[in-house]
Amino acid sequence: MPTRLARRSRKENRVGKVRIASVKKMSRDLITLYPDKFGTDYEANKKAFEPLVDARTKRLRNRIVGYITRLKIVEQNRAAATSELGPEMSEEQE
Repeated sequence: MPTRLARRSRKENRVGKVRIASVKKMSRDLITLYPDKFGTDYEANKKAFEPLVDARTKRLRNRIVGYITRLKIVEQNRAAATSELGPEMSEEQE
């Protein structure tokens, strides 16, 4: 029988989080409809989310808001990466 440490290390080898399709769809829809309401702060996103959607459960709300936050962080990182490349790199890609 593997020890606790061995079991824990196997769990750490996971690739990424799995989210249900409805969470992803709702998050993307909300970002396209209200792009300025959400940012990279989870708590602020929770407050902005409440008047927009009546989530059935707290767990569902937290998953949607967490995914929105993650998408905004990724979007911000991509924008920063393209600005670091400069205009000469963006012209080469076209």
